[in-house]
Amino acid sequence: MTISKPKDGVTHKWTFLPRFRRHAFGWRSQPAIQRIKEAVSEIKKVARKDPNLAAEGAVRFIEKVVGAIEHVDSSSGSMGTAVYNAIEALVPIIAAADVDGIKRDKWLERLWQAFEEDGYSYIETLGDHWGALCSSEEIASQWADRFIDRVRLYWKERKAGTGYFRGVTACLSCLLTAGRHQELIDLLNEASYTFWSYHRFGFLALAAMGQHEAALKFAEQCGGPNDGHHIDQDCENLLISVGEVEQAYQRYAMHANASNTRINTFRSITKKYPTVDPDRILNDLIASTPGEEGKWFATARKLGYMDLALDLANRSPCDPLTLNRAARDTIEENPEFALGVALASLRWLCEGWGYEITGVDVLAAYGYAMKAAERLEEKETVSQKIQSLVTGDGLGGKFVKDVLGSRLGKP
Repeated sequence: MTISKPKDGVTHKWTFLPRFRRHAFGWRSQPAIQRIKEAVSEIKKVARKDPNLAAEGAVRFIEKVVGAIEHVDSSSGSMGTAVYNAIEALVPIIAAADVDGIKRDKWLERLWQAFEEDGYSYIETLGDHWGALCSSEEIASQWADRFIDRVRLYWKERKAGTGYFRGVTACLSCLLTAGRHQELIDLLNEASYTFWSYHRFGFLALAAMGQHEAALKFAEQCGGPNDGHHIDQDCENLLISVGEVEQAYQRYAMHANASNTRINTFRSITKKYPTVDPDRILNDLIASTPGEEGKWFATARKLGYMDLALDLANRSPCDPLTLNRAARDTIEENPEFALGVALASLRWLCEGWGYEITGVDVLAAYGYAMKAAERLEEKETVSQKIQSLVTGDGLGGKFVKDVLGSRLGKP
């Protein structure tokens, strides 16, 4: 284990440091990710008792991590995510350390060297936090002066298609921390493009100056095609921070909280807006995706909105396989609902919807419909409904008709 000495003279042994020697990891990402998580946990544990020692450990981790993982396969993105999460967790520890200016400057120089030597962009987000790492307006201003002429030169070179400087966000972050807000905005005006990763600092500067509407307008005029989600998040957070919760909800909540699944989006919004009726949130989400109402079926069903779910299943195309599973799972306790979604499944199958559909899927939808009908004593009526459904001349309708064959018209 590597030994460090905190200010009280007590020897501390860092468990993580020997594990992050250069080229410590092979191509597999999982062992490296696990070690990164363990290192962060160790540093955070130390921070509860000795914040300054923890900050030193965080600096040493950042110095070593890129060299240790440079042979790891990063194609899945999981490696980059692990390092990003580590940076987000460790920056506040370094920023909060109560050390003198000399110690802080040494840390910053070491971090800057690691930042410049990172040829894989693993720790590139460190620049976004450079002002926070400076921990004071005075030190941040000194670093801003160190960067600002290089940023101006880079932007001039970029207009000509040449030049590169990776310290742009570090400069902007320092100007923001130093309170040089108007200077920051003026500097951004020299850029020939509006990357949100840069112009976000102008947005934050306007917000810090109390110009909230100007900040929102500035944000809405910035960004590229992939920046919208991040812009909405920042605008939403600003409005919430100044107490404009309803406005934040109406203007930004639907897009700012979009997640990997629709139910996670709903949960994110309800958690952030506890005073807004969940029914309203769900209906607003459905309304925000016109023509895709059927895709909200599973969310509505999982949340217990069964009538709404059934309506959604028929309002726009819905995945037949999802509908089949819902019919299967509810046929005992709610045969009316199961019948409705099974019929909806047959409808969309006849219209050609679904991915990698087989005859088994068609027979499943039919079987669930007839089983539910039997429980409801409506077999003849349901059989007639199915027969009227399977009348399309398209490929989907012909396929369903061929699969069901002689079953059609028989209760």
